[in-house]
Amino acid sequence: MKLVRWGLEGQEKPGILDAEGQVRDLSAVIPDISHSVLSDSGLDVLRRLDLSHLRVVPDYVRLGAPVGRVGKIIAIGLNYADHAAEAGLKPPAEPIVFQKATSSLCGPYDPIEIPRGSVKTDWEIELGVVIGRRAKYIAEADALDHVAGYCTVNDVSERHLQTERGGQWTKGKSHDTFCPVGPWLVTKDEVPDPQTLPLWCSVDGQRYQDGTTAPMIFTVAHIIAYLSQMMTLEPGDIIATGTPPGVGMGIKPDPIFLKPGQIVECEVVGLGKQRHLTIAV
Repeated sequence: MKLVRWGLEGQEKPGILDAEGQVRDLSAVIPDISHSVLSDSGLDVLRRLDLSHLRVVPDYVRLGAPVGRVGKIIAIGLNYADHAAEAGLKPPAEPIVFQKATSSLCGPYDPIEIPRGSVKTDWEIELGVVIGRRAKYIAEADALDHVAGYCTVNDVSERHLQTERGGQWTKGKSHDTFCPVGPWLVTKDEVPDPQTLPLWCSVDGQRYQDGTTAPMIFTVAHIIAYLSQMMTLEPGDIIATGTPPGVGMGIKPDPIFLKPGQIVECEVVGLGKQRHLTIAV
């Protein structure tokens, strides 16, 4: 099952893809794709719907992030050994955890803003995990039972702010539009193994990242269990699980960073493709 949120920014309504790939309006059935809707029982209600009775949303309507009322966005750094190497860092012994502001969320086709004065805005394709059931002190063996589904995430980053201005990574990760999510939330029953998913990212047609989730240092299940020892994960929380090699800062001998007027495309295969125009602000 593929769930979406559609409409103007800040006014998104819930939707679902039918067998023909059309978005059907769920707003008469549920208030949003959030909270208890993301539980196993909430999703089962949607699975039993006869979608033919729901109106079709026009193709031209904007899609927003497919999860509403997100409480927190948690991200994992350096979770691929090759990416750690291109950053000149050792693979971590434990997950590196940081957060992105929820105000950085945007839709899968919205513009990506290049912050004022930015010199090192970068791309990072990642597998996103959406929590469906409250998780606290859970075992790794039970971790995937707490997942509602998966989505494509671009962990857009301003490297100068991230690493050269002191403090935590969050300041380089949280600008508006720095967390495009979607287009879909794909429920976990359609993703039997999150460690086998191809993912890629290109800029102006040049593919820079091209890998799979298989070589993650810390698996999705490990990440969820690990985080649950330190914080309570709530339905709708999004976890960005790390990026494979090929980011702009890792290009040798001269790193490449985003500038206004470029097209960034990325996809976790099976979870939907994003396309963004970069703009100045």
